[in-house]
Amino acid sequence: MASTDEQPFILIAEDEPNIASFAQMYLEAAGFRVEIAERGDDALDSIEKERPDLLLLDLNLPGVDGFEVTRRIRQGGGAMPILMLTARDDAVDKVVGLELGADDYVTKPFDPRELVARVRAVLRRADAPADVTDAATPPVLEVDDLRIEVGPREVFVKGDEVALTPKEFDLLTALVQARGIVLSREQLLEKVWGYTFLGDSRTIDVHVRQLRRKLGDACPIETVWGTGYKVPARR
Repeated sequence: MASTDEQPFILIAEDEPNIASFAQMYLEAAGFRVEIAERGDDALDSIEKERPDLLLLDLNLPGVDGFEVTRRIRQGGGAMPILMLTARDDAVDKVVGLELGADDYVTKPFDPRELVARVRAVLRRADAPADVTDAATPPVLEVDDLRIEVGPREVFVKGDEVALTPKEFDLLTALVQARGIVLSREQLLEKVWGYTFLGDSRTIDVHVRQLRRKLGDACPIETVWGTGYKVPARR
């Protein structure tokens, strides 16, 4: 990482100066080192050279837009947390960004205290991804054709490795570890994302949909309508 333990490095990719400077002011006051990139191509250059700990990413960037920035980072194998900045009514943009591999989003205009809390939560989970497990978790979790290697954070279906984003892996592991127990969206946000429920379950739902798409028939996650998700005790 580019940061020290005392001062994590946040890159803000945002072309609206007022929003970028507002976010920078509050994040720096909270103890982060912050730089701003006003274009998507500049953000990609900064990521390659400076290796930020977290990217706060507007989707409507000039040059290379935020969707393409996210796609390039994830296709290149980058696991750096990405927190999207989206307009309140851009539901489709939020879903597409999450499907491309963003970890979460904050809607504009945002409460600066919520922004700082989200950044801290995402960084905490990035630094300690194994928190979704406990001391009793076995090194390998298996459900039918699905195999999860907890230590190396690898997932296999019928022996073939399936590439998951860090949050997809954590969500799948949390659900498989709790086999037979229904976990609400609130519980999953707290366990996997590290913060309490703020009224929008789209983050969880999109990640579950992505797991189902990637794992196919081997995906053990069932929807419990009105409650949340579970992996059955037996299939």
